Amino acid sequence: MAFKHFRAQVLTRILLLAVTLGVFLYLLFETEFIASAIVMGIIVIVQITSLITFVEKTNSELARFLRSIKYGDFSQSFSAKGKGRSFEDLGVAFSEIMARFRQTRSEAEEQHQYLQIVVQHIGIGLMAYTGTGRIQLINTAAKKMLSITHLPTIQALEPVSKSLVATLKGMKAGEKALVKIDRNNELVQLAVYATEFKLREQHFTLVSLQNIRAELEEKEMEAYQKLIRVLTHEIMNSVTPISSLASTVRDVLEQAHARRGGTLEKEAVDDMRGAVRTIEKRSEGLLHFVEAYRNLMRIPKPKFRIVRVADLFEQVGQLMKAQLPGESVKLVVQVEPGGLEVTADPELIEQVLINLLLNAIHAVKSVDNGRIRLASRMDKMGHVVIDVADNGPGIAEEAKDKIFVPFFTTKQNGSGIGLSLSKEIMRLHRGSIHLFSNPGEETVFRLVF
Repeated sequence: MAFKHFRAQVLTRILLLAVTLGVFLYLLFETEFIASAIVMGIIVIVQITSLITFVEKTNSELARFLRSIKYGDFSQSFSAKGKGRSFEDLGVAFSEIMARFRQTRSEAEEQHQYLQIVVQHIGIGLMAYTGTGRIQLINTAAKKMLSITHLPTIQALEPVSKSLVATLKGMKAGEKALVKIDRNNELVQLAVYATEFKLREQHFTLVSLQNIRAELEEKEMEAYQKLIRVLTHEIMNSVTPISSLASTVRDVLEQAHARRGGTLEKEAVDDMRGAVRTIEKRSEGLLHFVEAYRNLMRIPKPKFRIVRVADLFEQVGQLMKAQLPGESVKLVVQVEPGGLEVTADPELIEQVLINLLLNAIHAVKSVDNGRIRLASRMDKMGHVVIDVADNGPGIAEEAKDKIFVPFFTTKQNGSGIGLSLSKEIMRLHRGSIHLFSNPGEETVFRLVF
C-alpha cells in the first residue's frame, strides 16, 4: 500500500496500530480466544516495529549521507519521492551536496594530475623526502640525472654517490651545494637547492637538482678566451716591433760591415750579430707560440651532418698510420653496431680524434706491447660514445683536474693546446669530453655526443 505523503502514512499506520491493539486487548481480556490474542499481539509488535523503522528512515538516510562524506564515497544517490515535500527537499539537498562534492573531487584530481604532469616533464630534477629519508616524490628528470628507475629512500643513492647522500641528509631550507657524481662513467656537476614544507603535520624537504657542468665549462672557456685574447694582444704588440727591430739591426750591421771592408772587429760584429739573431729567433718563436693559442678563438662553427662513425675511424686511421711506432704498438678499432651514426662536423671531430690519438701514441712509446683502442658504442642514455684508450703509464691524480686547462701539459715539449681545443670543439657539438685514468693499466678519453 503506497501513500503520497509521509504524514498520511504515519497517521494511517498509527490508526491501524490502534485498531489492532484494541482487537488484541479485547481478545485478551473479553474472550477466551487466547490463540487469536497471541496472533494479534504479534501483529501489534510487527506494526510498532514497522512504524519505528519508517520514522527512523530519515535518520538512516542522514547517517548514510554522513558516512559517504566520511569515506569519500560520492557515488551515493538520495531520493524521497512519495514522502512529502519536506523529505523531498531534504533528498534534493543531499543530492546537490553529493554532486558538489563530486565536482570538487574531480577538480582536485584534475589539478593534481596537471601538477604531476608539470613536475614529471620539467627539465630540473625534483625530489621530496621525509626526515627519515623516505622518498615521497621524484620526477623523471631526477631519475635520468641519477641514472635510476626507482628510489625508495635517500640511502639507496649510495651506489650512485655517497657524497650526494651526505649532502641531501644535511641540507636545510635555503641551503645550496655543488656535488660531483660519476654517472655511467660521465662526470656530472650537480647544483642542489633545498627548501622545506609541512604536509599533514609531517615535515618534508624538497630539493632541486640541476646539471650545470655544461654551463660551468662554457663560462670557464669564455674566461680562458678572454684571458688569451688579452695576453695575445699584449704579447703581439710587444714582440712584433722587437722582432722587426732585431731584423733591421742585423741588416744594418751586415751593410756597415760590408761598407767598411770588414774593418769592424770581427769578434764584436759576430757577438752583435749572434745576439740580434737570437732576439729575432726568439721573437719569432713567441709569435708562433701566441698564434697557436689564438686557435682557441678561431674554431669555426660546426657544420652538422649525419656521418657513420666507422667512416670517421677509417679516415683517422689512414692519417695516423704513419705516426704509429712500428709493430710495437697495436691500434684496435671497434664500432658497435657497425652502422652507428652521429650528428657532427666530421672535420672538427677528426681533429679531436687526431689530437687524442697523438697523445695516446706518445703515452705508449715507453711501454712494451703498447695498445691503443679506438671504440664507439651507444650508452644507456642513448648517447653516442667514442673512447680513445691506451695502456700507457697514465695521468697522475693531481693532473686530472688540470688536463683540459689551456697552457697546461704533461709533455716536455707540449703546448697545452690540443686537449683544450678538443674540449671546446665538443662543447660546440653540445657534447662533452671526459678523462678516466688508472695509472699503469689504462687511460681513456671519452667523447659523449
